[in-house]
Amino acid sequence: MVVLNKIYTKTGDDGTTALGSGERRPKNDLRIDAYGTVDETNAVVGLVRLHTGADAPDVDATLGRIQNDLFDLGADLATPETDKDLGYEPLRVTDAQVEALEQAIDTLNADLSTLRSFVLPGGSAASAHLHLARTVSRRAERLIVELAAREKVNPAAVRYMNRLSDYFFVASRFLNDKGGQDVLWVPGQNR
Repeated sequence: MVVLNKIYTKTGDDGTTALGSGERRPKNDLRIDAYGTVDETNAVVGLVRLHTGADAPDVDATLGRIQNDLFDLGADLATPETDKDLGYEPLRVTDAQVEALEQAIDTLNADLSTLRSFVLPGGSAASAHLHLARTVSRRAERLIVELAAREKVNPAAVRYMNRLSDYFFVASRFLNDKGGQDVLWVPGQNR
């Protein structure tokens, strides 16, 4: 259980932060940047949910699950894999969480019109915010992949972020009248 009675601790005043392993790293460390960008993704999902709720309860429920998963992912990334006994079992993203995203993608995608062009961010407010979530999650994915090239990272975490941006894209189309209100790219339109 997490207990937060005092929000500021002053321990980060030196420009470092503690990982789940107890190790301290600079706040601009790649690992910190990666899970910070996962947190940013979660904040954007919160914005999306301002536009779903009653209008799209199934999508909203999935987004709620995703928000919880993103906290799991942040905890995963905040605790480097180590042989050292941490005194607890670190939380790790699982293949089941990746598979749940794939199922959600397949469910929404089954009802979409065929895509014959790239889609521009827009349409409904929910769809535009989902595109923002997609781009932020792609940045988080790039950071996680870079981190995985330097340090050991849970492979399910990388897969989760890859599927997540796919979910955001499909959900944005679904909420744009199942693709009927997508704003399509017209190559060279303004030449």
